[in-house]
Amino acid sequence: MGDDSGHMHHPQGSGAADVLVPLLGLLVCAVLYLLLVHRARRRNPVRGWSCWRAVSFVTGLALASIALLPPLAPLAHSDFRGHMAQHLLIGMYAPLALVLGAPVTLLLRALPAPRARGLTVFLHSRPARLLTHPVPALLLSTGSLAVVYFTPLYNTAMAHPAGHWLLHVHFLLSGCLFAHVIAGPDPAPARPGVRARLVCLGCAIAAHAVIAQLMYGGFWIDIRAPIPQVQGGAEIMYYGGDIAELLLAAALVATWRPERGSRQAARTSAAPVYGAVRD
Repeated sequence: MGDDSGHMHHPQGSGAADVLVPLLGLLVCAVLYLLLVHRARRRNPVRGWSCWRAVSFVTGLALASIALLPPLAPLAHSDFRGHMAQHLLIGMYAPLALVLGAPVTLLLRALPAPRARGLTVFLHSRPARLLTHPVPALLLSTGSLAVVYFTPLYNTAMAHPAGHWLLHVHFLLSGCLFAHVIAGPDPAPARPGVRARLVCLGCAIAAHAVIAQLMYGGFWIDIRAPIPQVQGGAEIMYYGGDIAELLLAAALVATWRPERGSRQAARTSAAPVYGAVRD
């Protein structure tokens, strides 16, 4: 369990920079997304862009801001329960909302046709197809939790500001990758059918539950925090993770289309994109 009377090692903050840097980063992301929306609507006024997509993306940024700004961010340095709430927001809730904003599709519509074709070629490349397969996505998102909490990695990251931010980046990117593979509306040539994705999601749910239960019982974990904090964090992971995964399952059902499940549709998915860009 670590030590039940000690305190978490946490990086010394740099004052205003801890607030300004993530705030500016999130604002830049919001502005860029809205500029792309404006460009996509100008290029194709008839087709336009869904307001719900834009609302979803901005909601994802808002959830990330809750995690990265006071009062939760300072609490996460000193209380493991705060860290776990921060982890759920950054790694599960915000990624789902961001992915449902379909940023890749938006980029394809806003870019000039040659650049859109180049991006589509990259999406069909072997490295991209491997990365967006459910198994690597599952290992990077859910599988990495065991590495973080069952090894000294978590304590090391919390003791250094750079390590703490790298942990945030990992949670966010791996969460976005998993949400994209399971329920993303963006093109994903390697995405399997609904049954395979449901099995992958079920594995993630089971793994989250096992890790949370082991954490609550103090088995194998390496977290320097008081026992009540670790157990409270385990409960947050267990119940909060269940809710996030139910939302992901609902998104899978909502974004599924029968024609997207066929391999032929996956092979020809680039054609509508090119057409949309040329329009």
